[in-house]
Amino acid sequence: MEKLIFDYSSKGKGGVSLPTKSAGEKAVKEYIPESLLRKSELNLPEVSEPEVVRHFTNLSSMNHHLDKGFYPLGSCTMKYNPKINDKVAGLPGFADIHPFQPESTTQGALELMYDLEKMLCAITGMHSATLQPAAGSHGELTGVMIMKKYFESKGEQRKYILIPDSAHGTNPSSACSANFQTLPLKSNERGCLDIDDLRVKMNAEVAGLMITNPNTLGLFEEEVEQIVEIVHQYDGLVYMDGANLNALLGIARPGDMRFDITHINLHKTFATPHGGGGPGSGSIAVVEKLSKFLPVPRVVKNGTAFKLSDNFPESIGKVLGLYGNFGVMVRAYVYISLLGLEGIKSVSRNAILNANYLRVKLADKFLVPYNRICMHEFVASGDNHRQLGIKTFDIAKRLLDFGIHAPTVYFPLIVKEAIMVEPTETESKQALDEFVEAMLTIDKEAHENPERLHEAPISTPVRRLNELKANKDLNICWGK
Repeated sequence: MEKLIFDYSSKGKGGVSLPTKSAGEKAVKEYIPESLLRKSELNLPEVSEPEVVRHFTNLSSMNHHLDKGFYPLGSCTMKYNPKINDKVAGLPGFADIHPFQPESTTQGALELMYDLEKMLCAITGMHSATLQPAAGSHGELTGVMIMKKYFESKGEQRKYILIPDSAHGTNPSSACSANFQTLPLKSNERGCLDIDDLRVKMNAEVAGLMITNPNTLGLFEEEVEQIVEIVHQYDGLVYMDGANLNALLGIARPGDMRFDITHINLHKTFATPHGGGGPGSGSIAVVEKLSKFLPVPRVVKNGTAFKLSDNFPESIGKVLGLYGNFGVMVRAYVYISLLGLEGIKSVSRNAILNANYLRVKLADKFLVPYNRICMHEFVASGDNHRQLGIKTFDIAKRLLDFGIHAPTVYFPLIVKEAIMVEPTETESKQALDEFVEAMLTIDKEAHENPERLHEAPISTPVRRLNELKANKDLNICWGK
């Protein structure tokens, strides 16, 4: 068990060498009011450099990450991230750039952003894009703000946005944040949007529909053309949540399906390390009639020069303090450039193949409510294990003992005891077979030794926690 860094501390040890104060430097209190200055020294550990490095290396080895093992987190596309992306993003001209530099010194960065927007438009079939939103949910909010602005420009005040019951949880939150009311849409027996329910609820007070395609069951919306047509009959807008774009690259484009707005999670689809809450990029792409509403500043090209322009009077304005998470943009640019069109297409084909391989391999032992050809992910269920006293939660915890991160569980809500699996395209058949073997072992244990699952995880640095207590009574001291 790793100790706290304070446990390595002793007076007088140090691992840094700081410059002495040079003549002519002003005192800190000449810049900061004395009332705001600390009256005592910070309680920092005094440790050597080897102790610091070893401490954090030991801690990192206890955490599960993509460089360590399989991470089949459904709907999150936790794919392996090529190291070339990080190497290029770490080049001094990119890593050391500052948003307040003169544009004459940032032409390379601006050109990259300009070209990346064009790439995303080509991939999605849309007219224009912005890289400004900092995450997928931020992109959703930007999209619904554009929807609102569109109707305001027409002198309309529409009230509602339709959201399927299989939608990502951030969809209704984003709609409400833009002062829309949400109306739910049911799924049909095949796990797709219920067209009849859409026909009943779509009217002139509805601004539009937010739909994920493929949806959160990993199924392509079979009646997507009719869905879009029904919404467009009332001049509504159709927003495609692009969190599952990993299934469509080079195969199908939102623009060709006549969607009006789509967001693209650059960090998921185009390979940026994003566990632990960031960084992210929720770029938005729109059709031509909505282009004028995109947030400012926008990257424009004037001759051979690039600049950031605010000269878009109908824009929704800024949605981020600066211009987005630039490091994520660099990584996405490298990833797309290296793969090219055929490589991009192979990403989705392999992701689909891997998901269907796992679905077929597990369907004999684990209930798969919609057991038909899926896209990049599928949803199994632990409901048939409940009669053995085993919950999906137990299955997820036991997987950790096999060195595999648990899939998304209990989502989507329309599947009881849901186990949502997305293998991505970067996993080998060997890795997939190891996952299958682990799941089959867990199924066997559920029948023969259920107590083992109730106790899991057994081999991890931290055993099963009381998660309700952890949420209500957070204690971040190690070992407490």
